[in-house]
Amino acid sequence: MGITLSLWLQGKSAGSPPSSSSAFPPLAVPISSRLAIILNSSPVPPGDRRSRWSSVHRSPHFLLSACKEEVTRAPTEQSSDGVRAELGVMCGLHVWEVCWSPIQRGTHAVVGVSTQNCPLQAVGYNVLVGRNSQSWGWELKSNHLWHDGQSLGLYPGEGRRSCSEGTLDLRPQSHTSSSIPKDAQMSQTPLPIPERILLVLDADAGTLGYVVDGSFLGIAFKDLPCGVELFPAVSSVRGGANIRLCYLNGATRDPPALMALCGLSIRQLLGQQGHVQTQKLPLPPVLQNYLMSNIPSDKDVPTTAKCSSFAKD
Repeated sequence: MGITLSLWLQGKSAGSPPSSSSAFPPLAVPISSRLAIILNSSPVPPGDRRSRWSSVHRSPHFLLSACKEEVTRAPTEQSSDGVRAELGVMCGLHVWEVCWSPIQRGTHAVVGVSTQNCPLQAVGYNVLVGRNSQSWGWELKSNHLWHDGQSLGLYPGEGRRSCSEGTLDLRPQSHTSSSIPKDAQMSQTPLPIPERILLVLDADAGTLGYVVDGSFLGIAFKDLPCGVELFPAVSSVRGGANIRLCYLNGATRDPPALMALCGLSIRQLLGQQGHVQTQKLPLPPVLQNYLMSNIPSDKDVPTTAKCSSFAKD
């Protein structure tokens, strides 16, 4: 029964409800039962260290908030700046939320992951996360995927190009958008990416994907190094860009427990009125409490609280 339920859940939408005008649901792909359970569970308690940006591994042009869950890029000309999370992962399936207002992105706003060997500052306006072989990034304005200084194509959608079909190269000349051929830039109109983006890193499988508007858009990168610590990372060239990080939840590589799968299927069938409907079910109180404890409530919305002061270290 567990296998049957797991397969059924892969076809169910498991993110937050998309807006009615969202362009992303048609681009969504089925998700695994492990990811479905993570996305339908309450986030970890506030203050988790995995929600913090690093005070060490960052460009000096990124100011770190006192709670370390926000960074703000100082107004600096001709500089590309990056920052990594304080803690990385080497195994398991993990989901982080990155909140970055579209009006604060400018050009070369990149969200992805990196090892400890990714550069975090460069002269000029560059794609920084994805510039070398130790980082993988999604450029939000152009929708291009970047790794090892090359564009691997567009994400999401059918316009994605594989390396064998041709790449855009950032090496060794200019790293600005002017190096991208005009016909490649105009081959597909970029999708506007909203403020809230979820990073889905499967360190066991070596894959990275993204959830936007409640829709998992598929695997963006594969063949990430296994057994190597990987960190959420962002890079920006816009002064005043404020970027928040929040670790939502994670899971081991073991198959989900049958109890978790059953609870997920019930919560999905109950829909957005889960709290109200759960109380009406003819179940023992212990089972009702179990179901309700795993339904994300309004107070559990995984958006980190803003901090008003910034650390100097």
